[in-house]
Amino acid sequence: MAVSVDPAAVTRAHAAKNGWTYTFLADPQAQVVRRYDLQHDVGGGKVISRPAEFLVDPAGTVRWVDLTEDLRVRTRPETVLAVFDRLAAGGR
Repeated sequence: MAVSVDPAAVTRAHAAKNGWTYTFLADPQAQVVRRYDLQHDVGGGKVISRPAEFLVDPAGTVRWVDLTEDLRVRTRPETVLAVFDRLAAGGR
């Protein structure tokens, strides 16, 4: 799932344009973004979310986090999958 500070209509259009099929949550007031300390203030009172990946277990415990300060950087899918496999095997 992903969280975006854009309104739901903008988020739906962006996901459709890119062929993304996972769930996007709209957070136009940036409440979730601020709660998880992911805000990046771009000036004029506008906040966007900085890139972050979280792996959360079925009990709701955050097991892994990857944050970046560079808005252009995202964790590679193969990295997330490798961490998932390691955690599933009982690793940390």
